Amino acid sequence: MTAGILALTSASSSEEGGGGTQNFLVPNATFFVELAAFLLLFYLLARYVIPPVNRAMTGRQEAIRTQFAELDEAKEKARQAEEEFRSQLTDARHEGAKIREEAREQGAQIIAEAREQAQVEADRIKENGHAQVRAERQQAIASLRAEVGTLATELAGRIVGESLEDDERSTRVVDRFLADVESMQAAEATAQQDGGR
Repeated sequence: MTAGILALTSASSSEEGGGGTQNFLVPNATFFVELAAFLLLFYLLARYVIPPVNRAMTGRQEAIRTQFAELDEAKEKARQAEEEFRSQLTDARHEGAKIREEAREQGAQIIAEAREQAQVEADRIKENGHAQVRAERQQAIASLRAEVGTLATELAGRIVGESLEDDERSTRVVDRFLADVESMQAAEATAQQDGGR
């Protein structure tokens, strides 16, 4: 190939010498001017245009990297905030369940205490009622003994025709009569209980 280029070069130089056409492969003065203009333009571009463009591109790339880093950081913060929110929500649910359970326990305890107090009060009222009935019964028995004793002695005196004013005798008669009445009442109560079964 170099032999072909040399042959063309020698042919063109022989033609130049002969005053003919010029060979396009051989550089002439226009070529050197164009080369100088190209090199000057290349120098100006390399010196004044490309560095600011490179700086602008580098700044833009850095801004994009920063934005991506901020975006990743924001995503991480959002993920952490979501995890924290879910954790707080779970804690709140557990706390709510715990409070409901404590409220149920306190309610059950209050109800049990109220029932116990009501039972104690009912027992107290019942005992007071029994005591009052016993006192009234004793009072009625004492009153009855006095009245029945007087009436019995008076009636017996009328029947017998003589006065039974002897207190000791009349007391024995009244006591015997009341004991008979009480034994009859006890027998009737036992008979009713046996009949109810």
